[in-house]
Order: sequence, then C-alpha cells, then structure tokens
Amino acid sequence: MTPARSGYTLPVFACAAAIAAVECLRHRRLPQQVTLDLLHPAEIVTIPIAQVAPLDDNSSLAITYSDPGDNLDLTRHTPIWARVAWGSAQQSEPIQLQGGEGLGRIEATGNAAIYSYAHELLLANLASRLEPEQNIQVTIILPQGRALAERTSNAAFGVVEGLSLLGTSGISQPLSAPEQLETFCQQIRERALTEQTLVFCIGENGLDRAHRLGIPAELCVKTANWLGPLLVEAAMAGITSLLLLGYHGKLIKLAGGIFHTHHHLADARQEILTAYCARFGLTGADLEQVYTSATVEAALEFLEQRDQQKATSLAQQVFGAIATDVESRSLEYIHRHWQPSPTGPSQTNISHINIRVGCLLFRRSRQVIALGSQGEEILKRIQA
Repeated sequence: MTPARSGYTLPVFACAAAIAAVECLRHRRLPQQVTLDLLHPAEIVTIPIAQVAPLDDNSSLAITYSDPGDNLDLTRHTPIWARVAWGSAQQSEPIQLQGGEGLGRIEATGNAAIYSYAHELLLANLASRLEPEQNIQVTIILPQGRALAERTSNAAFGVVEGLSLLGTSGISQPLSAPEQLETFCQQIRERALTEQTLVFCIGENGLDRAHRLGIPAELCVKTANWLGPLLVEAAMAGITSLLLLGYHGKLIKLAGGIFHTHHHLADARQEILTAYCARFGLTGADLEQVYTSATVEAALEFLEQRDQQKATSLAQQVFGAIATDVESRSLEYIHRHWQPSPTGPSQTNISHINIRVGCLLFRRSRQVIALGSQGEEILKRIQA
C-alpha cells in the first residue's frame, strides 16, 4: 500500500503567494516557485506558484493552489491570492496583514481570521525579503472561500464570511486518510506506557479548550474522525480513564451511534438533537425550529432563549443527556468491537475491559456546555 501523502496547511500557501508577490513588486521577478521556512516544524520547503504579475507600479498579485496531501479536505486545489502593495511611512508595522474576499473575519472582533501561526509565518518569511525602510500591505484573498465556508463549521466558532488561516503547523498530516489510523493507534500505545488517563481532544479546537482547562499536555491526544477504533485501541492499551473533549456539533454524533464522525460519511446532528428534544417534551413549532436550525449551536441558542422566556432548563437537560449517552454508547462500542490480544489469553474476555469513558461538550465560544457524570469525575481528578 502506498503511504498516505502529507501536504501543507492553508497558511503556507498564503505565505508562498505573498512571497512571490513581494519578489514581483521589488524586483519584477515572476517566480514559478518560492522557498519558505515553515517555522513549525523548522523546515525549508518549495511551493509552486501558479501565476504572478504586477498590477501597477505599486502593487502585484500572486496565486497558488492549496495541496493538503491525502486529506479529505475541501480546500484541495482552491486558489489562494496574495496582493502586495507598498505601504505608507505612517504604518505602525512594516508588514500590515489584512483579509480580502473569501478570507473570513472573527465575528466577535471584526478582525481577519488570520490566526497566530499564519501571522507568525507571514511576518517571518516576508521580513527577510524587505529592506529595513520598506513597508508593505499584504491582502490575502480566497476567491472560493465564502462558498467553501458554508460547508464547514467555521460559523459555529465565530468565523463568518469565509475561511480562516488556522493551524499550528505548516504540515497537513493526512488525518482523514485511512492509512493514518495506525499512526494514531501507535501514539495511544506509546502514551499508555506512562499514563493511565488520556484526553481525546477533537481537533485543534479541542486542544485549545484542553489547554484553557489546565489539562496536562502529556494526557492530550489530538484525534480526527475515527473515534470508534481509537476508543477500542485505548481500552486494549490499558487506559483506565478516557475523556472525550470536543465541540457539541461533533460529539453529538456518538450519542446517535455514529463513531466515524467525518461529514462525508455521516451527518445526523440535527436529527439526533431533535430526538433528544422530543424525549424531554419539546413539541410542535419549537421542535421544528430545532430540526431546521442551521447548526447545533443555533439550536442551542434557540433552546436557551426559550428557557429564559419560560423559566425552564430544557437546554441543560438535553445536552446533559447527550453527554451521558456519549459516555455509555462509547463504552458499549468498546465492548462490541473488543478484539482479543494475541499476546495474552487474559485479554480474550471482555470482563477484563477496565476503562471509564467521560464526555465534555463545549460550544461555539468554547465554553463548557455539558459534562457527563464520568467526564466530571475524570476532569476534576486531572485538574487537581
């Protein structure tokens, strides 16, 4: 089997386009490729440039195409434009970064959704290509960004009107490629040599929430969408306490028995949430509102507004039940898919499975919205 191919994250291609535009602006060069330092990891890479041209004497434009490797990534082959123009002497910083069409903005602040790694990457690689007295303005444009964003959960995390330049590394590991499942399993086995408790952090947002909660980094394992097989792997590796920490719109699928959570394979979030609301007595137009909500977060906001008007606690009841059922259904999944270990006969009986699974759900603001009983106990212990 051919190994899965890694690629680069979106900030890398934005940076490459900006470098090419600077080269064109300063030297009238039209590079077909550029080199840049990824910083994280410290590696020099070469990125092809699709097009580059001067716009006038004071600005230029370059275009790259995203290549995330063997990922189920909707940004594959999407064009990234960088327009670079000479800045003014009054600029507060020599390099001014801004978002153009298709690059989302952070709803809470109005700022372009250029996160810390992308910001660091652009500044570090562009500064070395400028003279000390030169100032530039860099505008990143994603022509397809607004349309692509409608197929993501960006809005659930407060990014609107486009995609974000998000990530903590320049390498885009093929986390959605089946060939990488063994890599995740190996990471769990290695952690299990020194730890009895693990926290599965669902994506970058899960890692960020874990850090803010004060969870020790050595307990955290970033996971992708194969939660079912990874649950089983953790149990077989001897982990005794496992906390699932993720966005409610992702982990709600587990409450419905969906243990491979990529939206390409299964997406029944609103149906699951509607069923839970009906279980707790919601009917009629209110139930229809939950079902037709664009996101789980939008449905949660509706339930909270209803609770405030009616002095009820339906939202808390519903998401508390979801967290509890994620815990129980995860444990059921482990028992159902347990495979005997070839290294010892004691592993052939499911009575030897000794693992507790907890669940923590957070919302768009990354505020904790619900904890299952096991999740609450595990969290208290690892925060102590």
